[in-house]
Amino acid sequence: METSNRLLYTVAAVVVVVGLGLAIMIQNRRAPIGDVTDYSAKNAAAAKESAPVAAGARAADFHLESLDGKTISLDQFEGKVVFLNVWATWCEPCREEMPSMQTLYDEFKANKDFVMLAVSQDEKGRSAVAPYVAKNGYQFTILLDPANKVGDEYDVSGVPETFIIDRKGRIVAHHMGAFDWSRPDVKDALQQLLDSKEG
Repeated sequence: METSNRLLYTVAAVVVVVGLGLAIMIQNRRAPIGDVTDYSAKNAAAAKESAPVAAGARAADFHLESLDGKTISLDQFEGKVVFLNVWATWCEPCREEMPSMQTLYDEFKANKDFVMLAVSQDEKGRSAVAPYVAKNGYQFTILLDPANKVGDEYDVSGVPETFIIDRKGRIVAHHMGAFDWSRPDVKDALQQLLDSKEG
């Protein structure tokens, strides 16, 4: 009887540990930067060593081509609140969160002080991104970054990764992994940033 109780407790402990591990993995789902097929142990080690950009840091400027052929720089949005998302078409967590990004964009697109930029890390650039965006009807600004310039500058170790930048160009929030951007608390926080003329 004692042996069967020990076995039962051991099995229960294993189930709890595995369940917690799965819950943590699901909560922070991200895909490594680069093509899924070429992600190696070396890249994984390098990603772990890279410290993420801290909230409060100045957002680095960049110049990228948009899906509609315009050159876009972050500095041109000085004085605005910028939602900057780094993603890729092959990234399942990215694909899961993008509809909520569209919902958030729809909520704020009438506000001239709100900008949403989605930086694609797809190595095939426009040929991979354009059909995906057209198929899903995303209307926010899509930028092409096949050389991963923004990912390198912002120490992005996996996608999706999102930065909220205030009117003064400071990163006020940094989220790693997929998220539901249509949540009311997100909308409230963005509205507070937009209402503030200071930051």
